[in-house]
Amino acid sequence: MPFSWTTQHSKPTDKFGGAISSVKESLLTVQRPKRLWITLCAVIVCIAIALGIGLGIGLTQGGGSDSISPPAPVIPTNYTNTTTGDFWRPTAGTTWQIVLLSPPTDISLNVSVYDIDLFTTSTSMIAALHAQNRKVICYFSAGSYEANRTDSSQFKSSDKGKELSGWPGEFWLDTTSTNVRSIMSGRLDLAASKGCDGVDPDNVDGYDNNSGFNLTPSTAVDYLSFLTAKAHNLKLAIGLKNAGSIVNATLDMMQWEVNEQCEQYSECDVFRPFIAANKPVFHIEYPSSAPSISAKVKSKICNDASIKGFSTVMKEMDLDDWMEAC
Repeated sequence: MPFSWTTQHSKPTDKFGGAISSVKESLLTVQRPKRLWITLCAVIVCIAIALGIGLGIGLTQGGGSDSISPPAPVIPTNYTNTTTGDFWRPTAGTTWQIVLLSPPTDISLNVSVYDIDLFTTSTSMIAALHAQNRKVICYFSAGSYEANRTDSSQFKSSDKGKELSGWPGEFWLDTTSTNVRSIMSGRLDLAASKGCDGVDPDNVDGYDNNSGFNLTPSTAVDYLSFLTAKAHNLKLAIGLKNAGSIVNATLDMMQWEVNEQCEQYSECDVFRPFIAANKPVFHIEYPSSAPSISAKVKSKICNDASIKGFSTVMKEMDLDDWMEAC
């Protein structure tokens, strides 16, 4: 029964309705403070239990305060040419290979697209791929500092934040920085001059990591809008790299998604809007046994219903030439 803080207490009576003797009444008077104290303790315990249960239910159902859905990213309107222009538009299911460790040594694979490093791949290699009727996506990190890039000296110390977990010597960038954006604009110019058909800007999800900056999904969308407008002006296509929480906010301006390990982390459904829009999801899984892949492992990866329509390849983590496609 619920406790009431307003319960009235009448003078005690015996079972026949008469008054209890004065001795008993005296004893009762002595016991009342003890009973009241016990009742108050019981009330406090019950309230504490109720609060504990309520909090437990709230955490179970909502995942705690961290599970509260953030507001939708703000889509900027001050950029032109983010969705229109004369650039390559691949369709869902386009086959591909990705090689970033070094320039590819084998360009004979029966695929339509090669995703290769912007800095280490020569113009002649890109021309050779074009001669085989292949499209070329040029990779660069748009959201992190790497010391070995030819333009690394242009970054200011204030542009660099915390180190990327698991990547010594690589630091998150402040993608709201005018200087960072100027450097990335130069990288897009380099991609166009080399003859790349599109670009794969990595590490645009600093908002989802301990970057050292106040980055948010909205700042990421603004940054990608900046990159997209510039890329499209140069007749370059551009894609989204991972960054699942901004898929819907960037879908119209992006020509594809490059995703890593969505099967492993059970999040492939997040990227299905690209397939619905007939845009490729260039998808990578990294089996622990690679480059030795059993038929069972391959079947498990390739027959997963969540990647239906994706352009899925299995790779080693260093992204060398080895590849096995679904």
